Amino acid sequence: MNTKEVIISGVHLDLTDSLKRMVREKAEKLFNHEERIIRLRVELETNSSHKGSQDEFIAKGHIDINGPSMVVSDKSDDLYKSIDGMINKLDRKLRRRARLIKVKRKHTHEVDIPADLPKVEVA
Repeated sequence: MNTKEVIISGVHLDLTDSLKRMVREKAEKLFNHEERIIRLRVELETNSSHKGSQDEFIAKGHIDINGPSMVVSDKSDDLYKSIDGMINKLDRKLRRRARLIKVKRKHTHEVDIPADLPKVEVA
């Protein structure tokens, strides 16, 4: 297990040890892709609608990383499906960020240097 900080909170939802363990195991995939993650905050919440209707679960993920933070959320009628969707969205964002950094590093731009450079005398 990485020593990275994973903060899990529940809104209108009781967090069980098995639920926390499952979130940490899923989050391990993110830490393996990007070692510069400072902190991962996961908020799990439920919206109880009118009587007789199904509950809606929302999983929100916040990654604190060098540069702009990443925030995603996923809604579903199943809590575990919401968590999987949120982790997959964060994974895609991390991979996209890494790809863009690599492309930016490889694409050097040309600099026009005038042919007549002034000569500098060293005193």
